[in-house]
Amino acid sequence: AATADAGHLPADSSASTRHAALAVFAAMSIAFIWVNSPAVGTYDFIHHTPFSIQLGEVGLSKPLVDWINEGLMVFFFFAVGLEIKREVLVGDLASPRRIALPAIGALGGMLAPAAIYLTFNAGNPDTEHGWAVPVATDIVLALAVLSVLGARVPASLKVFLMALAVFDDFGTLAVIALFYTEGVSLVSLTMAGFGLAVLIGFNRMRISNMTPYVLIGIFVWVAVLESGVHATIAGVLVAWTIPLTINGRPVLAVIEAGMKPWVAYGVVPIFAFFNSGIHLAGITPSSLLGPASLGAGLGLFLGKPLGVFGAASLAVWSGLGKRPFGVSWLHLLGASFLAGVGFTISLFVAALAFDSPTALQGVTLSVIIGSTLSAVTG
Repeated sequence: AATADAGHLPADSSASTRHAALAVFAAMSIAFIWVNSPAVGTYDFIHHTPFSIQLGEVGLSKPLVDWINEGLMVFFFFAVGLEIKREVLVGDLASPRRIALPAIGALGGMLAPAAIYLTFNAGNPDTEHGWAVPVATDIVLALAVLSVLGARVPASLKVFLMALAVFDDFGTLAVIALFYTEGVSLVSLTMAGFGLAVLIGFNRMRISNMTPYVLIGIFVWVAVLESGVHATIAGVLVAWTIPLTINGRPVLAVIEAGMKPWVAYGVVPIFAFFNSGIHLAGITPSSLLGPASLGAGLGLFLGKPLGVFGAASLAVWSGLGKRPFGVSWLHLLGASFLAGVGFTISLFVAALAFDSPTALQGVTLSVIIGSTLSAVTG
């Protein structure tokens, strides 16, 4: 990335994308086998082990799984924020003509799965709030599936799917901030806003040393965590304050390239390990076929392709968008199915939406099934 221009990164190889997906699959498989083995007690012990950070009389104490979901995943969303900023400023989303089709497709791909979920769960106070579980796309796994076809897939289709996922991620972040936040502390939010203002000041002063960004970024994360807004939002907000370039040298691109392997091979697999431990003993046909499980699984497998393909088709026929060069309608339909691979973010939202372990297990298994069917069909 240091030899790249101000905003563009070297393209990830198909092999590295597949390897990242294999790391996630391996972590998920280990957790699944471990939980359903005689050693399940050790998994539960690791999962719920309390971990504390203390500074004088101020401290944070949470189970390890919460540190993973609210702390480690901040780095995932920070990388997402960097990618969104780069794509909007100098990437494939830098012009209205380029962004129309994936933006409209992403909107349809969020509305249709939510509608399918609510078809099964509207009016049910125990499950209705899980409507956002099937609205997200896991871009790493979706692109990994697409990369299996190699050169037979037009490059413009990969760009479309990547752009679609960027808008999808942005929309999902907005949903988390607006609908999965309780008991907001205005004092903590004010402190977070102050920290962000300082970071913007660093940006405007063209400070190239990243240490001040890191220190103030940690302050913003703690403030957001204490505010009641989900802490991962801090990752995106801090990412948007990172300068694209300083004195002609790429800054954002270098950081993004440096973080990608850590996120792909570390953060996401660890998250998968801590959130894929499904106790089969607790799964019954009624829980797997319950309204929340059906809504999540069918929302991904049917809602995503219906929403993405339907909205993208309307955009092309209305003239608002243009089908990418070399991309057929069948290509577009296949990519729409791949958008139903919602593993990482869908599990993340499910953990926010459901307090009942039984309901969460059923929805988690449905997300895995729906994502697998979407990948195979796509």
